[in-house]
Amino acid sequence: MLTIHTAELLLAGPGAAPLPEGAVAVEGDRIVAVGAYAAVADAHPRARVRRWPGVLTPGLVHPGATALLEAAYHPDPREADELGEEPLTGDRLVALGMDDARWGASARRGAQRLLRHGTTAVAGPFVRPAVRVAVARAGLVQVVRQAPPGLPPVLDPLSALPEGAPPDAAFAGTLAPGARADFAVFDVPDAAALAVRGAGSCVATVLAGRLVYRAR
Repeated sequence: MLTIHTAELLLAGPGAAPLPEGAVAVEGDRIVAVGAYAAVADAHPRARVRRWPGVLTPGLVHPGATALLEAAYHPDPREADELGEEPLTGDRLVALGMDDARWGASARRGAQRLLRHGTTAVAGPFVRPAVRVAVARAGLVQVVRQAPPGLPPVLDPLSALPEGAPPDAAFAGTLAPGARADFAVFDVPDAAALAVRGAGSCVATVLAGRLVYRAR
């Protein structure tokens, strides 16, 4: 079924002019139209419409995903009282005595947390087989992108950008007809606010046309 996603502001790609009341039409895993909501809706009158607050952008790419998924442990919610909720590294990670099964479970949770931050692509490669499987099953796209030296395992891909870089430097691509439908929506008024609030403001993530995360 064809679905139109519309938001108060559309940023279709790096350097693209902001488009108020912009929209993206999706069929299957592909984008079929991008533009002003009125024009897209007129061209597809029978489409289902999803209206989102804030800014709709291409999905984000996380350059530090290797460290985040292969060198940090994402606690199970049932372990929160003992281990907390943030990724564990260093001596706390070593003390866990990780095996393949635990790495796989951790990577699955980490991948879901990345989706909640608007991430649709991750920089590899991944060495651990269990992590590779978790990334593939989550549907995240693997890309080649250099991580900043010394980047800690952070979930927000915008915090991995060089100081002063605009949010569109983290865009994984451009929203255009024929492209895979990977995008995110952030509950902020514009790109400047997104830079301040970060990707934790994500309210929806669409991966290959599927709504894989929606804030409650």
